[in-house]
Amino acid sequence: MNHPQDAKTPAVPHEHPVDFNHYLRRCAYVFVAALCAIGLMVFTSYLPPQHYSWSLKAALILVIATCNAFLVAGFLMHLISEKKMIYTILGFTAIFVVGLFGLTLYAMQDFPAGTYH
Repeated sequence: MNHPQDAKTPAVPHEHPVDFNHYLRRCAYVFVAALCAIGLMVFTSYLPPQHYSWSLKAALILVIATCNAFLVAGFLMHLISEKKMIYTILGFTAIFVVGLFGLTLYAMQDFPAGTYH
């Protein structure tokens, strides 16, 4: 006996709303890009010190790491398609992090009286 679907039970979808193969391919591309970024950071750390100062190498590594973090957070954590509230919270977080870095660098030469570095 074939019963009609009850009005209280939701319809079961026959297919997944997200194309899993497309998503898996995107994850593989992001994974390969993250591995390339890590390799680029290691390569940057081994640049000759005669031509590249320590601070320049550190700055290059931080830029590469920032791009890597954007890839992972944007695509794997789906933040690139989030709503305005998420971007607002992320913006404030970035502002506070930069502010704390600035305060730390500003206070590096501020030692209490009677002490030395």
